[in-house]
Amino acid sequence: MANILVVEDDPTILETVAYNLRREGHTVTTASDGASGLRAAREEGVDLIVLDLMLPRMSGMDISRIVRAERSVPIIMLTARDEETDKIVGLEAGADDYVTKPFSMRELIARVSAQLRRDRLSREAVEHEQEGGTELRAGAIVLDAVAHEVRLDGHALAIRPKEFDLLEYLMRHPGQALTREQILESVWGYSYAGETRTVDVHIRWLREKLEAEPAHPQHITTVRGLGYKFVS
Repeated sequence: MANILVVEDDPTILETVAYNLRREGHTVTTASDGASGLRAAREEGVDLIVLDLMLPRMSGMDISRIVRAERSVPIIMLTARDEETDKIVGLEAGADDYVTKPFSMRELIARVSAQLRRDRLSREAVEHEQEGGTELRAGAIVLDAVAHEVRLDGHALAIRPKEFDLLEYLMRHPGQALTREQILESVWGYSYAGETRTVDVHIRWLREKLEAEPAHPQHITTVRGLGYKFVS
């Protein structure tokens, strides 16, 4: 079971989420404002953060950016709005997932479990690759799973954790036409119902960093009506 931090200024939501996570066997630390949430994220050694978007003293966006710059920990953002822009901004700030209020507790628990499972599998894969020192290469692109680094023409790229996971998944399945649903299941750890836009956003970000002409990609190509394919 995991040590989970819940940062939420609504006391009812905070208590309900904490109670249900503890019922699942997790250890839960709570904070009701952004400043104390950031302090807990740094001091408590948490395995996952459930983070409200709108908080007093410091926003969830700012906390996510700071935490993501310091360490890799799954972050699930809670937002009261269902705007696509808000979701994309949350992802850009480093969140791995988002849940729109009002949400069912069953859905939140499922997403927490999926992110923890994904994080565990990712760490196990890195440990396995550390033993073999495996690198993935495609032309000028090199993905180093041990260093958790992507290089283009020998230069390390600034790349978000989920971008790295997505690129690794694509490069491990070269030439295969992968549906958006397959990608969501494998990279994000479960199936988003109707949220394939998440894949498209991350694909666009990768193309902008890796492709000489992002509008005419040579490596991360679109399979019309299906999804994407990585071409070595």
